[in-house]
Amino acid sequence: MIEHYQEGNFLTIDGTKYYDDLKIIDGHVKGRWWRSQGHRLQIEDIFDVLAAKPEIFVIGTGYAGHMRVPDEVRSSIEHKDIGVITTDTARAVEIFNRLHAEGKNVAGAFHLTC
Repeated sequence: MIEHYQEGNFLTIDGTKYYDDLKIIDGHVKGRWWRSQGHRLQIEDIFDVLAAKPEIFVIGTGYAGHMRVPDEVRSSIEHKDIGVITTDTARAVEIFNRLHAEGKNVAGAFHLTC
């Protein structure tokens, strides 16, 4: 689904380049994803993901992994019976694509820079 990630710059999905952080939920891209606390993910930043109830939620934390996912956010996701994978965005793209190709119900949130 994700064709290319240019580290720190953009993602290409279905031929379209996205330069802002984004989420993929139920196969749909939700661009211009802004978090309430910038580089610290909050549960309110992902209500739409939780409502979609994916099997697995992959979080890309930036090319250098600077976006933080607090333990309480991770616990809240897992409490909804959603598996969560948090890693740098390049690796998150690889994991997301593999799970998507395997037919898993996977959602993703990708911080593209830092």
